[in-house]
Order: sequence, then C-alpha cells, then structure tokens
Amino acid sequence: MSVNEAVAVELEAVRDRTLDLVDLPEDDLRRQHSPLMSPLVWDLAHVGNYEELWLVREVGGHPAIDASIDPLYDAFRHPRPDRPSLPLLGPAEARNYLSDVRGRVLDVLETFSPDPAQPLLDGGFAFGMVIQHEHQHDETMLATRQLMLEQASPPPGTVPPPRPEVPYAGPAEVLVPGGAFTMGTDLEPWAYDNERPAHELDLAPFHIDAVPVTCGAFAEFVADGGYTDRRWWTDKGWSWREEAGVSQPEFWEPDGAGGWTVLRCGSHHPLVLDEPVAHVCWYEADAFARWAGKRLPTESEWERAASWGPDGRKCRWPWGDEPPDGSHANLGQRHDRPAAVGSYPAGASPLGVHQLIGDVWEWTSSNFAPYPGFRSFPYREYSEVFFGPEYKVLRGGSWATAPEAVRATFRNWDHPIRRQIFAGFRCARDAG
Repeated sequence: MSVNEAVAVELEAVRDRTLDLVDLPEDDLRRQHSPLMSPLVWDLAHVGNYEELWLVREVGGHPAIDASIDPLYDAFRHPRPDRPSLPLLGPAEARNYLSDVRGRVLDVLETFSPDPAQPLLDGGFAFGMVIQHEHQHDETMLATRQLMLEQASPPPGTVPPPRPEVPYAGPAEVLVPGGAFTMGTDLEPWAYDNERPAHELDLAPFHIDAVPVTCGAFAEFVADGGYTDRRWWTDKGWSWREEAGVSQPEFWEPDGAGGWTVLRCGSHHPLVLDEPVAHVCWYEADAFARWAGKRLPTESEWERAASWGPDGRKCRWPWGDEPPDGSHANLGQRHDRPAAVGSYPAGASPLGVHQLIGDVWEWTSSNFAPYPGFRSFPYREYSEVFFGPEYKVLRGGSWATAPEAVRATFRNWDHPIRRQIFAGFRCARDAG
C-alpha cells in the first residue's frame, strides 16, 4: 500500500471514530462537563481547524476557508474554562465544517508526493501528525464523556476486555540488565519532535514490575491508610491531597460492604481487583510506590523495558516490529476499560514485562524535557512550551489510545495532579 493509500485509510478511520464519539444530544455537546475539559463541540471543530491549517493551507497551499474562526480554536489563546463563552460553531455547523475540510484534504492527497527533502512532507509526516492529533482528541473526548458521570454512556462499539485463561501468576518483577541503550528514534516517520533525536544512554540495571499496579494492590494501599500517612507523600503531593480532600482514586466509591465500586461510562461496577488501577494522578502513584518500598521508573527505564531485547536490537513495540493487533495489546477503544493483568501474553517483552502498551498510560518519575539535540518541528507549541518540571511524562498508551498514536518511543505528559486521564503506573527499584 502506498503512503497516499495508507493515509486515506487512516483519515477515514479516525473521522469515523470522531463522529461516533459525538453522536450525543446537542445539549451534551455544547455543555462543559468539567472545567478541566472543553465542550465536546469545541474539540469537534478544533480537529477540523487543525486539519485545515496543516493540510489544506500548509501542504496544499490553499487559502483559508474562514480565517475568522482560527482564534476560537487556538488552544493557547483560550484556556479550557473560557471556551463555553466563545461564539463556537454549533454541532451541525461543526460537522459541515469538518466535511468541507476533509473534501479539500482528499483533493490535496490526490496530488501529494512524499518528499524526503522537506521534513513536513517526508513519509507523509504532516498527514500523520493530523491523524495522530485527531486520535488524541478522541481520547480526550472519551475522558470528557467519562466526566459526564451518571449521565455518561459507553463508547460506541466497545465490548468487555478479554480475561486471561488463568489469573496471572508470573513473577512480580523483572530484572532489566544495564548497559548502553538507544533512547528515542530517528526512524519512525510519524514520530513527534519530542521523540527525537535518537541518542545513546548507559543505564544501570533495575527491576520493573512485570504488570501494572492493579486495583487490588492499590486498594491495599488505601486500606493501610496510604492517603492519610504523610510518610509516603512528597511535600507538593501532600499539599495537593489535603487541598483536594481525596482518599481514593477518581471514580471509586465505597460499596457499603468494605469494598469498592467504580463509576464507568455512567454505571457503577464492582471493582475488578486484577485490572490495572486507573484515574490516579502522579502524586498518588508516587505515594503508592514509596509505600511499596519502590519508586516510579524513569522514562528511559520504561523505554528500555518496552523496546529492548536481549539481542541488543531496539524494536518498535515490546513484542517486536509488527504493528499491534488484538492479541498484543488493549488499544484502539475496542474495549471500555483496562484488561486484567496477564490478558495479552503475546504482547509481553522478551524479558517478560506485560502490558507496557495499552490499558493505562503509565506515569514515570521523569519531568518532560527535551532530548539532547532537540529541535522544534513543525511548531514550538506541540512540545517545547511544555518542557519543565510542571509536567510529568507518561508512557505506553491506554485502552482509549489508537495504535497509530502510540509506540515505544511516544511521550505523553501532564500535570502531576491530573486524574481524569486514563492513567495508571507500574513500579521499579534499583538492582543490587
């Protein structure tokens, strides 16, 4: 399949997903369900505006459809809490705008030729950037739908995740040997600027959890007074916990019988103890790790565990170079939640680390920072403006992440207080 054919397939697939996610009553699309999130109708028109800016105007060289709407959908001009007050396109107008943009993009694609001499066109990068951007907003829209609480509904077309034939009974952790390691990538055609350039690191050996931390393990932390014991929290984490008044992960509620339920897609469900814990912030993950006598892995440790095999060759995925399918990982919104640990043995790394890709984003201990030799491309506002200690790195994707929008080198980031994202974690510790 040519680059142009592959791009056309991916453009259609992501748009189908987007339109399914906004198949909701108009009031639900216009309403802001949380000050942390945009109204869904803003996300809908924003992905179209981004696509127009980069593919119709930048790649195609065509004039703006209506430049007056550009400021409305500039994420840096208007913070999320302010967006409901803007004169946004309505749901029908936004859908028509997306359709207009897409028609023009397909015209551009008909005559497009990848050009290695132009980074924006090399390997169809601009198209890949737009496709990934829309998938990322689709995941954001899923998080917004979850924040509709009891009024939420399941994502379209999802089914329950698989369960392992037998409960996971493998080792609790895996030793990852030390040594030279290539971090980042120069080879992925659609990799973002923050994943580049590839560079050599020398890592000490370390142990990493073989599976993500489960709801059952986190419930033990809660039952042991983990949220009220100052010893396990950083100063900033403790201040956040006291100010926010939290005592369990987001969407957990006591069931009245000593256990927990979790609110998911509008319904309360019994907590599944062997599923990866989700909707915990960095401070909660860090506190659990301290309570367990461990720590969070650095992002370089995480990437080594997720992409390096004993033969010394770096792979695109923990299991190798072939793209993920339903046997490798819980990705692509096929299911409505994380799968029980041990559900994807075919996706384990050669060292036996499971579910590094999919299920839940995994917090690392690392601040979001540029790699040596970093260069912004194609615009500063994707990565560069976020570098600093205010943001922590997450890796691996979640059940809501599209396979096209994650890989072993992919870097996500967020504030350490964020809980609405589909984030969990695993622990690590020094070897020796």
